[in-house]
Amino acid sequence: MNTIKEQWFGNIRGDILAGIVVALALIPEAIAFSIIAGVDPMVGLYTSFLIPLVIAFVGGRPGMISAATGAMALLMIDLVARHGLEYLLAATILTGILQIIFGVLKLARYMKFIPRSVMVGFVNALAILIFEAQIPHLFGQGWGVFALAGATLAIIYLFPYITKAIPSTLIAIVIITAYTLSTGTNVFTVGDMGALTQSLPVFLLPQVPLVYETLVIIFPYALALTIVGILESLLTATIVDDMTDTDSNKNRESSGQGIANIVAGCFGGMAGCAMIGQSVINVKSGGRGRLSTLVAGIVLILLIMILGNIVVQIPMAALAGVMVMVSISTFDWNSLRTILIVPATDSIVMVVTVATVVVTHDLSKGVFAGILLSAIFFVSKISKVTITSKLHPTKKERTYYITGQLFFASVSEPISEFDFKEELIKVILDFTHAHIWDDSAVAAMEKIITKFEENGTNVEITGLNEASTLLVDRLRHKLNSH
Repeated sequence: MNTIKEQWFGNIRGDILAGIVVALALIPEAIAFSIIAGVDPMVGLYTSFLIPLVIAFVGGRPGMISAATGAMALLMIDLVARHGLEYLLAATILTGILQIIFGVLKLARYMKFIPRSVMVGFVNALAILIFEAQIPHLFGQGWGVFALAGATLAIIYLFPYITKAIPSTLIAIVIITAYTLSTGTNVFTVGDMGALTQSLPVFLLPQVPLVYETLVIIFPYALALTIVGILESLLTATIVDDMTDTDSNKNRESSGQGIANIVAGCFGGMAGCAMIGQSVINVKSGGRGRLSTLVAGIVLILLIMILGNIVVQIPMAALAGVMVMVSISTFDWNSLRTILIVPATDSIVMVVTVATVVVTHDLSKGVFAGILLSAIFFVSKISKVTITSKLHPTKKERTYYITGQLFFASVSEPISEFDFKEELIKVILDFTHAHIWDDSAVAAMEKIITKFEENGTNVEITGLNEASTLLVDRLRHKLNSH
């Protein structure tokens, strides 16, 4: 009960103010992502209202913002173009079901297999994409837009020296909007990104045939949305954990994202997930609890319904300035300072992750590329096996000392270290400082033994640890039975 009270009412003032700031930042993003996916702007806005509303109650990471995202929108383009909005809504519901299964099976524990270098690359790439997304709002519209964005950044960074009672991002948006309205400055505004409908979403199941063919169409998209959504959400949760020095329930977050997506799909919204940019804005603005996420969703829809005529007049330059601040705060600048200090393989993985995301605009591809490269480097590092030997002339006996991890990637070259033609009575293979991991290693060991025995040399194995012994006995018995 104390935990629930703390998560909801432990930071009321900070959560409410932060939620208002996040709501303002969500509006242009939601409209932009709707345009990317090829659907009406209100689809993205309904998503960014419904998902925070639900995730505030069922999510596993207090203070994290989930809504419509660019990474998810990119996966929807083909589905919408080929089959239309109704199939997207059906895919969104199926995505939610798959994410709930993901959470129930506690698959979030496999997040531990994502190396820190990949995490850093993910964060840096996202910061770059956030900055890149602001370029259309800043360039090609005259120096006045740069001045407004610069003024926004100045207020954001300087206002805290006056007071931290009110988030400087909120003050910046209010001041810049008031300035443009009072002076009649002609700039690109939120309203220029799409028409806004002042109405609440209504419950309506997707109008698609309930047949196997429909499942065949939507399942590949739903699976891709599930993977990307869970990956981005759990990575963002980990980042918010670090920023707030708190822990979160990743499996509950997975299920919570699923429930939120099912609700979104039933009320005309598209699939969404956690947003690192808005989550950073929330934390930087003082948001810590579930109330901030709830307020963000409620304020967004209230802004659209009640103050829609004012919201559409917010200059995009002001919101672009806020997002530039987010990209600066998100980027791990320490990674640049340590790029020549950390192991070269870690730096390469980080750079490849960033480059892949920036080129493809797909966070999942960057993360998968980083994980794959990390795995290759790891296998390369542990596949180094050393073999030394000692001859006992009087006994015509040689002991080979094998050191290292023996598995599929490490057993091909060491075989050349053995002299099978040497005239010996006995060879001792000492595995005291080695571990046998798979059937490739056992097969290599069998090959070594066979070659010595073909030349009349007896072979003795010593030093195998318990796990290696069990594996060798099991596999050798199976091989002999065939």
